[in-house]
Amino acid sequence: MKKNILGSTGIEVTELCFGALPMGPRQKNMSVEDCTAVVAAALEKGINFVDTAQMYETYAPIREAMKITGIRPVIASKSAAPDYNGMESAVNEALKQLDIDCMDIFLLHSARAGEKVFEERAGALQCLKDYKTRGLIKAVGISTHDTRVAMLAAGRQDIDIVFPIVNKSGAGILNGTLKDMLEAIRVNHAAGKGVYLMKVLAGGNLIDSYCECIDFARNIEGYHSIAIGMVSLQEVDFNVAYFNNNYDPKKTPTLKGYSKRFQVFEKLCKGCGHCIEACPNYAIDFDEDNKRAVINESRCLTCGYCTSACPEFAIRAI
Repeated sequence: MKKNILGSTGIEVTELCFGALPMGPRQKNMSVEDCTAVVAAALEKGINFVDTAQMYETYAPIREAMKITGIRPVIASKSAAPDYNGMESAVNEALKQLDIDCMDIFLLHSARAGEKVFEERAGALQCLKDYKTRGLIKAVGISTHDTRVAMLAAGRQDIDIVFPIVNKSGAGILNGTLKDMLEAIRVNHAAGKGVYLMKVLAGGNLIDSYCECIDFARNIEGYHSIAIGMVSLQEVDFNVAYFNNNYDPKKTPTLKGYSKRFQVFEKLCKGCGHCIEACPNYAIDFDEDNKRAVINESRCLTCGYCTSACPEFAIRAI
């Protein structure tokens, strides 16, 4: 499989990155054993890059897959911790649960944060920089849905990696257009940043256009890797084959049988609004009459971030 160096970091990654979000409790909620089997298959098939996060709760299967295969991939994690102490706890949690001595990449998890994110989370960013100085993190970065944040990252010397949302429909992009995000990616690449792409299938909503979506992403100027969530051995096999340009068209994924969506169970919802604050694509509205949250499926990226934000466990994948 094709490999690229992530900007000026010296970190070499496969063009296909294993996205660990969908298999975890935010979405499919697979057993650790099943998750481990999928990650292990990905590593054995040649994928050397895994993207996870504190929020995803998928460190255990990644750790176990490394033990089973003896393969140590490049691992990127991220945390929404707002301050130094919170981020320090997140980094140490990742190191311990993954059973590794150094994180390859650690990001500010900042899906819908605006242009002031670097000021508002200065303490968290300082923690990542300090851990990089200590040799416990190799590269520091940010994940974002915001075109302005992505563009700001290009001019910052303390940001090595940018993980932006992008897909052919522009779904999920904030404060700008698809064209704006493509330009931000180009500028980051020119500035020597490592760039890997998220949600090129719009959280699975564009899976009926799999080939067009992946080809669109692979033709973007300035990217180094593409993260795709995988939850089965069949998905691993197909994605690897596609990126190796030897796939079977008859096995191309479609929406047939694909029913992932999220629902607010009204009897459990207390109307606290935490899910609305957590949603990266402003896809949750508030029903003033019934004082309940309501998911707008036309905007939902099926990321599952709302499920972890709800203190009542009122949002479920169905």
